[in-house]
Amino acid sequence: MSSFPDSQNGDPGFQIAPMVDVVFVLMLFFMACAGSQIRERELGVSLPTKGDGSVNAIVIEIAADGTVALNDSRMGLPADRMLPALRDWFRDAIERFGPENPVLIRPDPNVRHERLMEVLNAVSAGGVRKLSFG
Repeated sequence: MSSFPDSQNGDPGFQIAPMVDVVFVLMLFFMACAGSQIRERELGVSLPTKGDGSVNAIVIEIAADGTVALNDSRMGLPADRMLPALRDWFRDAIERFGPENPVLIRPDPNVRHERLMEVLNAVSAGGVRKLSFG
């Protein structure tokens, strides 16, 4: 009889060396992944502060039927797709006063998205760079 009871069956028993190799390979893999982690960077965002009130917002209201009003004066009917009056008003205003006045768009909740895009296109063509929704 042999000193190894499983040697007759051909079973070498539990081998620890391959398990240690697997643990080392996994450890190397996780160490390599941890080194290539993406670092978050801080974005430089300047938030608006309370000023002296010299800059006034220009308010564009879009009614549910598609009528466009700029500071309470009508600038476009629902049939006006290109909104030439609005576009020309902004071109003149930016030439006279500069682009520092922000534009606030207030669409009705029931206005069609297509109409909102037409207003945005007209405002952009007029040269506006500061725009927000209210």
